[in-house]
Amino acid sequence: MSQALLTHAGLSRPTRRASWLARRFGACAWVLCLLWALAQGAPAWALGVQPGSGLSAYMLGAGDVISIRVLGEEDFTKEKIRLTDAGTIFYPAVGEIRINGTTLGELERIITNGLRGRILVNPRVSVEIEEYRPFFITGMVKNPGSFPYQPGLTVRKAASLAGGFHERASLKKIFVIREDDKTQTPQRAELDDSISPGDLVTVEESFF
Repeated sequence: MSQALLTHAGLSRPTRRASWLARRFGACAWVLCLLWALAQGAPAWALGVQPGSGLSAYMLGAGDVISIRVLGEEDFTKEKIRLTDAGTIFYPAVGEIRINGTTLGELERIITNGLRGRILVNPRVSVEIEEYRPFFITGMVKNPGSFPYQPGLTVRKAASLAGGFHERASLKKIFVIREDDKTQTPQRAELDDSISPGDLVTVEESFF
């Protein structure tokens, strides 16, 4: 493919070079090529990386606390914004943004595109999670209630945050209702199963 065709296809020089390196050295080199290309300014989508895959799959939702920072532009920096049940925020020059279900990378692109051209020439936007929305645990734990989510959370760790299992807890009868399950159906869970923000864990009582 000629350079003109590559340019027409929207692939920048660092993107083309990263793709050539990956073909030359195989799949094992792809991650290094990706990091190199991103450092050169190539967007993730140009390398075939879907938003939220391999970068940040965490989807924002009501209760999360985020900070939005624009390098060198204090007027567009917003610290510790808690997402409401409506899942929207109002951002200067962009207007109302629906946040629920978006990843950090997607939100960064929305704000960047809203600022670029009309307000700033080359805005550098970063979005960070200051506090995750809580998960919930009930039943046979010592301190049932809601607790701030932590990355890497499992059923076992969730119970620890709740003071540990009650002596009558049944470790074979633990159920989770996932936040993103529209049917809100309890699913049987093991101790090492992952827990996500907004999930409800129920530990039942053992009668034996």
